[in-house]
Amino acid sequence: MSGKRLSVFIALAVAATMAAVAGASSAAGADASSTYLVLYKGTSVPADAAKTIAGAGGTLVQSYDRIGVAVARSSSASFADQLGQDNRIEGVSSTAGLATQLTEEVEAAPAIAPAAQWGDPLSGLQWDMVQIHVPEAYAINAGSPSVVVGDLDTGLDWSHPDLAANVDFAKSVSCEGGVPNQNPAAWMDHFGHGTHTAGTIAADDNGIGIVGVAPDVKIAGIKTSNDDGFFFPEAVVCAFMWAADHGIDVTNNSYFADPWLFNCLNDPEQRAIWKAEQRAIRYAMQKGVAVVAAQGNENLDLSKQNIDEISPDFPPGQAERREVTNACKIVPVEVPGVIGVTANGNLLQKAYYSSYGVGVADVTAPGGDRRFQLTPAAPNGFVLSTVPGGYAYSQGTSMASPHVAGVAALAISAHGKMSPGALEALIQRTADEQACPPNPFNPGPPFAFEATCKGGAGSNGFYGHGQVNALSAGS
Repeated sequence: MSGKRLSVFIALAVAATMAAVAGASSAAGADASSTYLVLYKGTSVPADAAKTIAGAGGTLVQSYDRIGVAVARSSSASFADQLGQDNRIEGVSSTAGLATQLTEEVEAAPAIAPAAQWGDPLSGLQWDMVQIHVPEAYAINAGSPSVVVGDLDTGLDWSHPDLAANVDFAKSVSCEGGVPNQNPAAWMDHFGHGTHTAGTIAADDNGIGIVGVAPDVKIAGIKTSNDDGFFFPEAVVCAFMWAADHGIDVTNNSYFADPWLFNCLNDPEQRAIWKAEQRAIRYAMQKGVAVVAAQGNENLDLSKQNIDEISPDFPPGQAERREVTNACKIVPVEVPGVIGVTANGNLLQKAYYSSYGVGVADVTAPGGDRRFQLTPAAPNGFVLSTVPGGYAYSQGTSMASPHVAGVAALAISAHGKMSPGALEALIQRTADEQACPPNPFNPGPPFAFEATCKGGAGSNGFYGHGQVNALSAGS
């Protein structure tokens, strides 16, 4: 996850700097109106929705009739209250506006890669792939081009030489603003995060750069954020509806949906956001889309009550410290049926930042750990992948999740299309079990990273059913 997602990039010598990766800020002040999600009580949007929204002082932007959700815009301060008087509406929630630009930490990195023992020239730096048995899987199953992974992220650099051959232009789209736009310029990645996750999933085995988990599958860039890395609810709803209706097999989701880390059901505005997003995700699952999601980078146990200190993260400076109960959920990882992924490092320990929790974590995968899990194979602890202009290192559960999405694609390639539930069970069943470390787990000072692991070797809060295994799942 970026910014709030704690993705720290280190530019490789062959890459452009992340200053070139980050796009320009959205133009402030261009539009004083706000975006709203309108949640209807039924699963359809009334035929007169445009008229009633206009009567409340707004404009209908997009209608998702199959789930009873509409996207609207209005500059009226009373819009939500007026529209909410329609007894067919369950909730009206303001979602977003213009965002300030996020930045990434940039550091120098070694220019010389160790000799690659498999794959492409930079594969010698891909300790993460070795850790989940990708080289062995690659020898027998590199994925099928009939399988499509939708990367719901900041976009995709479709011109990158390690990705271009695998990009499915017909199934790629921008959902920024809640409205699908298939112009390739619209879903180009100006932030860098989406191109990084896409490379982990499906970087081509073409003799240059790196190799992804499933280098022969297709990747669809589904831009679900703005160029500043904010994933607002109208874009999340649009993205899942697009995936559902365009034959996407697996989605990777390395983010939480802004502006709330936790959406609490006892708050009308947050409840409307949660329900609208949940409806879209469930619709996608019903259409056969498997949903893989990052657990988060706050080192929180999602199975219990927590303190949320970063919400709302938009508009900037509005965050308030609040206690949240189990009635407060993170989207998408806490939607039932979503495959939740925690992050580990090269010592097979939970990454210091990774959130966790029994019943939320399904499996773990390499996300990197620059503080406590430095090894000869991972001297900076980070995960290497593609970015616009080249390659870069990063860490986070954002980096862990696409490993699992790639493994899911290998599993479908090997065993055929299956229901999301069956695919989740296969990934769990083929994972390498890992027991909890001694409690309380504390990788080292500062003690802010202390965490408690609950459960046995076959199912626990840190690692779920274990570390994902590309060979076992894909053969």
